Amino acid sequence: MTKERRLGRGLEALLGKLPEGASDLATPAAAGAGTAPTAPGPLQVNVYQIDSNPFQPRRDFDDAELDSLSESLRHHGLLQPIAVRRVGDRYQLVAGERRLRAAIKAGWQQVPAHMVEADDREVAELAIIENLQRKDLNPLEKAASFQQYLKRYACSQEELAGRLQMDRSTVANLIRLLELPEEVQRALRSGAISQGHARALLPLGDERQQVTLCQQIQAEGLSVRAVESSVQHQLAHEADELSPDAIEPRSNATQRPKRASGQLSALEQELRGVLGTKVEIRTNARG
Repeated sequence: MTKERRLGRGLEALLGKLPEGASDLATPAAAGAGTAPTAPGPLQVNVYQIDSNPFQPRRDFDDAELDSLSESLRHHGLLQPIAVRRVGDRYQLVAGERRLRAAIKAGWQQVPAHMVEADDREVAELAIIENLQRKDLNPLEKAASFQQYLKRYACSQEELAGRLQMDRSTVANLIRLLELPEEVQRALRSGAISQGHARALLPLGDERQQVTLCQQIQAEGLSVRAVESSVQHQLAHEADELSPDAIEPRSNATQRPKRASGQLSALEQELRGVLGTKVEIRTNARG
């Protein structure tokens, strides 16, 4: 088995490949001495001289997971150094916050770290890439990191996707989750519903319908396919109600907006998928 570790194309391009000795950074005996043992390559950095990454999308760190990792560090040491950069007379974390937190919990005074040269934008991208590779990262945290990046650097979803070497649809679909009502987001954040469930709710548009169906998912254990079917049924029912044949004769001024609403509803959904953001088309009395 090779000792080379894959960090992802973006991380590897900036940080480079780990040295051959990086997998042997600690032994059980040395790890319990209150500091990580030395190894060729990485620096030994005081843990209290390292500031957190301001672009870190992850907000929740599981205490039990950190305890487990901390115990592993005490017995086996740190297999992969963290990455830091110089900011003034201190260091700023670039990658490896879980490892740093666990090292502090284990009582280490120093931690092995690779020094990298990176500007703010590169650090933001590295934080996103590192966390995208973690299966347990909340999809809303991923979405928030994308949205913050787009606002900070005034770039398009397509440009961000290109810099991260991923599909634009992945970026767009994650960001759209932020359109969901807070109650639905809480269910997604807690794991009560899956990302697939949440995405299936997006075409509804109406927040009350989204919340109601979200509650039904949790109460009845609906599958993603069942939710998609329910959503399509509701949309079809609404379109039938708004069709010209279903509208009782009134004045032309009241009929036109309703007739247009049924047709524009489908267009709104199509634009949402293309643009990856909330779209609402309004009509006036003249249509």
